[in-house]
Amino acid sequence: MAQLDDVLQALDDGREAALERLFQLLRIKSVSTDPAYAAGCLEAAQWLVNLLGELDFTASVRPTAGHPMVVAHAKCGRRGVPHVLFYGHYDVQPPDPLALWERPPFEPSLTDGPNPTIRARGAADDKGQLMTFIEACRAFHERGGYPCDISILLEGEEETGSPSLPAFLEANKAELDADIMLVCDTGMWNPTSPAITTSLRGLVYEEVTIHAADRDLHSGMFGGAAINPVRVLARIIADLHDAQGRVTLPGFYDGVHELPETIAAQWRELGFDGAAYLANVGLSVPAGEQGRSVLEMIWSRPTAEVNGIYGGYTGQGSKTVLPAEASAKISFRLVGTQDPDAVREAFQAFVKARLPADCRASFNSFSNAPALQLPFTSEALTRARRALAAEWGKEPVLIAMGGSIPIVGAFKRDLNMDALMIGFGLPDDRIHSPNEKYNLSSFQRGARSWARVLAELSN
Repeated sequence: MAQLDDVLQALDDGREAALERLFQLLRIKSVSTDPAYAAGCLEAAQWLVNLLGELDFTASVRPTAGHPMVVAHAKCGRRGVPHVLFYGHYDVQPPDPLALWERPPFEPSLTDGPNPTIRARGAADDKGQLMTFIEACRAFHERGGYPCDISILLEGEEETGSPSLPAFLEANKAELDADIMLVCDTGMWNPTSPAITTSLRGLVYEEVTIHAADRDLHSGMFGGAAINPVRVLARIIADLHDAQGRVTLPGFYDGVHELPETIAAQWRELGFDGAAYLANVGLSVPAGEQGRSVLEMIWSRPTAEVNGIYGGYTGQGSKTVLPAEASAKISFRLVGTQDPDAVREAFQAFVKARLPADCRASFNSFSNAPALQLPFTSEALTRARRALAAEWGKEPVLIAMGGSIPIVGAFKRDLNMDALMIGFGLPDDRIHSPNEKYNLSSFQRGARSWARVLAELSN
């Protein structure tokens, strides 16, 4: 696109003004979890609406049951171009503990040195990231106009689990529908290697309770004669894995696919040190499926993990009780096309099949979300890879995330919209911690990267 060179030059020429705009947003105390900061959330939303209005977006603050959304649209006036929807969030985590900050968390600063960093709460999560995209839009606006139709959704409750998002999405499906979603709330592989997150693991989260006697019993009077639900539950949990670390639920691996060799080879070349990864948390032996690398275990393989187990007396001192019930919270991370409903049903059947006489099980379901995978043959992915390679001088790493991003799952489920997840954060950005930072190079080259991605998608 002939316009692209002018756009990139505009970004380079406007770096100081772009940094000041980011600092203005960082000064706004938009902490979503604390009601004392509600005015700050509204101020941030209105500030962003005003900023987008300057760029000829039709932008508005949209009320929700919680903090407001920002919705904006801009038309390029050309036919046959894609419509992209960009998502970010303006809310931030609380700054506590304040005593550990080297500078006040809402007074942004730029460090000196060969690799300067922006320091403030929200610098990387997610204000600095979302402003990379808005600055790319500004440059297009100044140098000939937008290359495609662009919609923007900025949320104010991401840090509190997005409680208002499902209802808002349901009420605004038609307005938010687009060809592809762009998400910035991810990161790079390292400071000079861009990355595209192509998959997120799904989640089935179940609480199971084993019920036995109608009350807690004295273990001296009933021990040995009465069934102990803790023992029953422990045996069920132990049966969830075989000696090779594989999950034993019938049908659990239905929909689990091997990585394409091109992706597997790229992962092998990343130089990821699985031993060091475990050593950082005081461990030494990978506990997942034998024959798999640590990177595969956390990125591309499904899991079954016990997140909590309890039953009987757990207070100080001793109490010789034989409990009436025992419970565990168990999560299953899903990949590929695993069916969360089938996994949940298989788990419940697995438990019931192992119940001895006088025991019954009850279940409480917390989460039931499928995995997400951007097809490796996606045309949008091919174009994004080309754009990032042009900016950074190397092919972007196609990575995965062991967790999930709720907004991406919601848009895939409700609108069947795939997402390009491209961010410029780094593992050492200290998000959610004191002294959060965002590399100046991430901010500046992130904006250039989004400009290239928009141009590629629009060709």
